[in-house]
Amino acid sequence: MELRTYIVEDNATIRENLIETLEELASVQALGWSDTEKDAKSWMAAHHGGWDLVVVDLFLRQGSGLGVLEACQDRGRGQRVVVLSNYATDDMRKRCAQLGADAVFDKSNEIDALVDYCLGLGLGERPASA
Repeated sequence: MELRTYIVEDNATIRENLIETLEELASVQALGWSDTEKDAKSWMAAHHGGWDLVVVDLFLRQGSGLGVLEACQDRGRGQRVVVLSNYATDDMRKRCAQLGADAVFDKSNEIDALVDYCLGLGLGERPASA
């Protein structure tokens, strides 16, 4: 099963590489992307039940990934939201969890863990939060 995934990332190179990697290795179907909090919130409001996974960076061109997490708090039971950031400190991981993130991954060394998480979701598993 392909995971219908939306990407919130402001760095075009990282975004393109992430989409390519997840589509190739993790059975992800990229539905689209945004690089601002406002655009991400607008897309999610317009596609309320039409996605399985949202991958969010914390630092965006405008706004913050934390605002995107807040907007996802009323998502459906099967929908997952994960953070992928260079700023995955212990304090930030706790804050993201408080805002409803299912997992937090560090861009610099946890891409494989993100792929594994996506594969687990595609198999119907409920991976433990990272």
